[in-house]
Amino acid sequence: MVNVIGISGSPRISGNTTILIKKALESAENAGANTKFIHLGKLDISPCKACNKCKETGFCSIKDDMDDVLKTISEAQGLILGSPVYFGNVTAQMKIFMDRSRPLRIDFSLRNIVSGAVSVGASRNGGQETTCAAIHDYLLIQDAIIVGDGAPAAHYGATGVGGGVNDCKNDDVGLETAKNLGKRITDLAIKLNK
Repeated sequence: MVNVIGISGSPRISGNTTILIKKALESAENAGANTKFIHLGKLDISPCKACNKCKETGFCSIKDDMDDVLKTISEAQGLILGSPVYFGNVTAQMKIFMDRSRPLRIDFSLRNIVSGAVSVGASRNGGQETTCAAIHDYLLIQDAIIVGDGAPAAHYGATGVGGGVNDCKNDDVGLETAKNLGKRITDLAIKLNK
């Protein structure tokens, strides 16, 4: 069985990004994966200090909750990263996660992990694609395999509309793209890990 990890970069603990990531993880479970949800907003993760210790040792010099996050995702076969749109990009929480995952790049620990993006904006064309693209750029640099939500929509990933706290509960398009993304990640992860 494959492990699929969903990580929310939203500062809101129970907001729209969480709704869509959990929908994707539910779909991943239905397709045969073990899943785990990580919410960066609940964790103590400091920004990178640019000390380069990770390049020397393979480990970050900062001791905080990021150690456990890195261990968890390095054992995954599937990865879903989600962020609300902040000025057409990811949140500070997600960017800190990306920067602090540098130790995984030393030996390309995320190579061939099947991955995808989730983003939520206040309107249907509210920066979701640029936010997904920022996540995709990160995943490409980590040498991960990126999938979108697939047919019939074939978007950049799961894209929701949610200006209010729980708006995505009623966003049928966003929920469908999240469901499709979770299934696609799991299906490919299973094929690659037989």
